[in-house]
Amino acid sequence: MGQLDGKFAIVTGGNRGIGKGIARGLAAEGASLTIAARNAELLEQTANELRANGTKVLTVPTDVTDEAQIKALFEKTIAEYGRLDILVNNAGAFNAGPIDELSTEDWDWVVNVNLRAPFLCTREAFRIMKAQGEGGRIINVGSISSHRVRPRTAPYSATKFGIWGLTQVTALEGRAHGITASCLKPGNTYVERHQNQSQPPIEPMMDVDELAQAAVLMATLPPHINMLDATVLPVGQLYVGRG
Repeated sequence: MGQLDGKFAIVTGGNRGIGKGIARGLAAEGASLTIAARNAELLEQTANELRANGTKVLTVPTDVTDEAQIKALFEKTIAEYGRLDILVNNAGAFNAGPIDELSTEDWDWVVNVNLRAPFLCTREAFRIMKAQGEGGRIINVGSISSHRVRPRTAPYSATKFGIWGLTQVTALEGRAHGITASCLKPGNTYVERHQNQSQPPIEPMMDVDELAQAAVLMATLPPHINMLDATVLPVGQLYVGRG
């Protein structure tokens, strides 16, 4: 028996990278899943990989910058499963460049994906979990950039600072309802964009399944315990005073 048997989870950005790794980790513990992302073909491919191991998976193609699509994501999940126990806000965006050269469009895109979307998803999940009366867990995928920034990353770093603030407020407001909120802050993770580079990464990397172990731990702790935040990174990665 898995630690998440009978539990139902939504993972945004669940068709690749960190989201796919977390979905795989939750599934290994018995959770049924809704995975959401924009690329419907890749979403279904990921779902079929999970289904091959016996996991029940609902796919909902979703643009997380669209509030109506987010509402539909939660409505379809409840229609399919009848409840929601875990939300993983993983979908993310990155635009880089010097502050004085960044366009408003680039800034808004990252803010909408990395901060506005987690708020909208958290609001929907909070309403469902509160009404259920049995609590739930919300896991936000942040970044070590919420503590140690690098140059040319203003939109990304600002939103990852923001997601840490959103996590704390959600945790405070959720206490009375048994709803926990946690923030997973990954370091260098070997996702597809690194795999597709012609040269291997210079800095140390961890794979998505190694990182996902921390998310699974957050999701499987006893209900009276919350891992509020966790920074997970390769031992050799520059972190303290980096940049």
